[in-house]
Amino acid sequence: MTDNITKGETHGCIVCGKLYQLYVVYDHDGKYLDSKVMSAGGNKVAGVNRPLVACGTHGEVEVKDAVEKVYGAQTFKDS
Repeated sequence: MTDNITKGETHGCIVCGKLYQLYVVYDHDGKYLDSKVMSAGGNKVAGVNRPLVACGTHGEVEVKDAVEKVYGAQTFKDS
């Protein structure tokens, strides 16, 4: 049985760069599985295969535009 790896990481808001603390879960091979934002005011960016966070004040369209600007066109999946 392989255990998942949980790390505390600091990530900046995808829109403005404000820093947030996250707990990020990876599988044994290093593939991203899930994350949780531990800092107040931040939200996990759902539907992408990487640990991303955005301030709660940014709208959904603004966040999607920022993700596409940084990482290219995405197929956002529900999660």
